Amino acid sequence: MSVDQWYQRDADWLQRLLRRNFRLQPAEADDIAQDTWLRLLRNPPRRVNHPRAFLSHIAANLFRDRKRREQVRADHRHVTVANDMEWAGPAALGEQEAEYELARIIVDLPDTYRDVFVLSRFRRMTNMDIAAHLGISVKTVEWRIGKAIDLCMRRLKD
Repeated sequence: MSVDQWYQRDADWLQRLLRRNFRLQPAEADDIAQDTWLRLLRNPPRRVNHPRAFLSHIAANLFRDRKRREQVRADHRHVTVANDMEWAGPAALGEQEAEYELARIIVDLPDTYRDVFVLSRFRRMTNMDIAAHLGISVKTVEWRIGKAIDLCMRRLKD
């Protein structure tokens, strides 16, 4: 069965599964379903004995990845707010402002760059672990970290 035929047959089923089992809003279910089909198109399996089980497995992994990314962002925002609230006296104000500016720049990075940068620098994950976690190549991880650093440096200079 082609991916197109598979999509025609199971697209609605996948939407219902995501809304019911993961309790997602329609827009979130649409996003994860779209990512599921994209992943299938990019890496089509040779043979699938249980197509719906295969789809639900991909969707569940994407759901978990999304929740992890949201947690990383929430943790980063929490640390940023906590650091902003600490008072270190007048001498440290310039340093605190610089840290705040850098945190703002990191939060404003495009998702693809921010995710790998935060996982690398704040979660201390290796490039190989990040690649496995996000389902991308190690080369892509290295490139995105470099791009994130480059964007941060350019914005700090402005």
